[in-house]
Amino acid sequence: MTLQDTVLMQLRDLILSGEFSPGHRLAEQQLAERLGASRTPVRTALVTLEQEGLVETNETGKFMVRQFTAQEVIDAIAVRGHLEGMAARLVAEHGISRQLQGELQACLDEGDRLLKADPLTLASYAAYATMNDRFHALILQACGNRALQRAVELNDKLPFAPASAMLPMQGTVALDRDWMLYAHRQHHLLFAAMRDGQSARAQALASEHTEVAQMNMRLALERRSESVQVMPAMRLVVG
Repeated sequence: MTLQDTVLMQLRDLILSGEFSPGHRLAEQQLAERLGASRTPVRTALVTLEQEGLVETNETGKFMVRQFTAQEVIDAIAVRGHLEGMAARLVAEHGISRQLQGELQACLDEGDRLLKADPLTLASYAAYATMNDRFHALILQACGNRALQRAVELNDKLPFAPASAMLPMQGTVALDRDWMLYAHRQHHLLFAAMRDGQSARAQALASEHTEVAQMNMRLALERRSESVQVMPAMRLVVG
């Protein structure tokens, strides 16, 4: 985990929560001061968010929050579920190498260790997101289907489509932590299915795994709605 990972996670959270509304200019220096970081990790995170479709640049090259709808996010997550399901099925059919087993098991062990913390800290949350990205990337890389890999890369350019983009945004909330524990349990089940060559089960588990992201989206919208009621001047398009 790096400072950039933490900054990226915090900026995603601020956008999803409605702290920054569509069209809001994201000034690097102000963000750096707010997040307690230098401008370099902030700028790198903004570039990543631009690639994910959450921010855009105006005619002067300044970063601004992009307008998106809840339906865009839901659709992108659903597509990712189908694509990753296919990837998991292919891995199960091809068989997992000893090296891949070791790498996936290391991810599982790291997730288990991080989720023992209660409440989760910002650092452990960011570290879990890094682990989660690696777990999903390993499966995609091992599927051997370049067209499928490109499809995932393209889908990841849509708002909150990447694997860790819709992890719970408030790790200290009990319900969020329960969902993270559930999601990581799915990681264990998915690994076992691929290892044992259960291709249909692996595909189903990978597809169902996105239900956590869908739930997190609904929770985030509920929290944003509550925030908007408290601060009616804050506006964010949600559908």
